Amino acid sequence: MKHKYQINGISCGGCVTRVRKTLEAHPAIEKAEIFLSPKGKTIISMNKKLTVEELQGQLNKLDGYTITEII
Repeated sequence: MKHKYQINGISCGGCVTRVRKTLEAHPAIEKAEIFLSPKGKTIISMNKKLTVEELQGQLNKLDGYTITEII
């Protein structure tokens, strides 16, 4: 199942790579697609729905990124 999010703090391709690898390290996340245009738009494919708090916990392994769900 795919869900849409906004990740704040994304500013370059290096950010995209770091954040994608960190998110995809979570066992419930199959794939994270992060875009620079519009900046920070993210589509995450999961095998079970994670809460925004769980996703933020995974992102907290990096500094300076926050995630919100797009409804």
